[in-house]
Amino acid sequence: MTNPYRDIFKAPGSFAFSASGLIARLPVSMITLGIVTMLSQTHGTYWLAGAVSAAFALSNALIAPQISRLIDRYGQRRVLPPVTVITVLALTALMLSARYGASSWMLFLFAISAGFMPSISAMVRARWTAIYRDTPKLHTAFALESVVDEIVYMVGPIVSIGLSVALFPEAGPLAATLFLTVGTLLFIAQRSTEPPVHAQDKSKGTSVIRLRPLQWIVLTLVAIGAIFGTAEVTAIAFAGEQGQKAAASIVLASYAAGSLIIGLVFGTLKFRRPLATQFLYAIALAMLTTLPLLFVTSIPMLAVILFLAGAAVSPTIIISMGLIERLVPASKLTEGITWAMTGIGIGMALGSSLSGLVIDAYGARSGFCVSIGAGVAALMIAVMVYRNARSPAPVPMETAVSAHC
Repeated sequence: MTNPYRDIFKAPGSFAFSASGLIARLPVSMITLGIVTMLSQTHGTYWLAGAVSAAFALSNALIAPQISRLIDRYGQRRVLPPVTVITVLALTALMLSARYGASSWMLFLFAISAGFMPSISAMVRARWTAIYRDTPKLHTAFALESVVDEIVYMVGPIVSIGLSVALFPEAGPLAATLFLTVGTLLFIAQRSTEPPVHAQDKSKGTSVIRLRPLQWIVLTLVAIGAIFGTAEVTAIAFAGEQGQKAAASIVLASYAAGSLIIGLVFGTLKFRRPLATQFLYAIALAMLTTLPLLFVTSIPMLAVILFLAGAAVSPTIIISMGLIERLVPASKLTEGITWAMTGIGIGMALGSSLSGLVIDAYGARSGFCVSIGAGVAALMIAVMVYRNARSPAPVPMETAVSAHC
């Protein structure tokens, strides 16, 4: 029996761009927590640290899709270097400002400027799509990248926080900046696998987010992201109430492990049902796995339930990418994938913020109610995805905009 993951790497240059992409996207999971850890040490306040970190996250959520639109139009090799330079300079200025006690407005300015950081994850998936479009191997490739994302979010925060605490406050963001620089240079050096620049359709500069099916997918992923963000905050709060706050890391690791393991298995499977149907089933599973959280009474029990809940994470993301590949014109694929990843990030921020407010008011276990509410919302929106995205054929942009807007 052949190994499907080994098979996808038979394409020349595939291992090189996937590996360099892993390095280049480590900062995604390092910068926000790195900023919080750095500023909480240099300025002694968490409100400022959290606000500056949130400014970066919001800025990146708004800017990254625009960068991806430019990449679809002009190519990765032409757009990635300048936006990476802007990001590196902004992060360097942010670290120096923190180091030498600059005014708060400067911290916000440089954090917002660092939002030019490109979505490397979307560009890696765009390369896989260019190689394996309309083949079963693309499903496996998307599964692999979902697993890589889990690795990034497991390793990145540990490295970022650990360096800032063990060495000096700026060490975490500095490492993230170096990973971004080196990884991006290695990534753009892989010219043979860079996706071709497609001729733009009649919509020209129109954003792909105007496609109604994509809007429903992104909204669903915002709700799914809220489940992720709520789980992180509530797990920490619950472990703290149990007097075992350090155990929260084990609980969250079990959540990521469930997603990673199921993602690897899911990538080897082949399904006959349409992607829209698979998407609906995956979201329904994600919603159902939030219900047992209401009955959690101990940390081991929470770890087991979150491990099972993680089973819905990777399939949801893998299927979402497959749907977007089918629904979005090839000339705008990178932007479409970036909107999906942005939706998850926005949802995580909303979920963590809302659950924090609920936990402060009603206790740790009440935070799980936010997870359930987000799960129900995700399922309701997924029904709209099912209704709007059952056609497997790509939608011409000019036709889609007139039909859906």
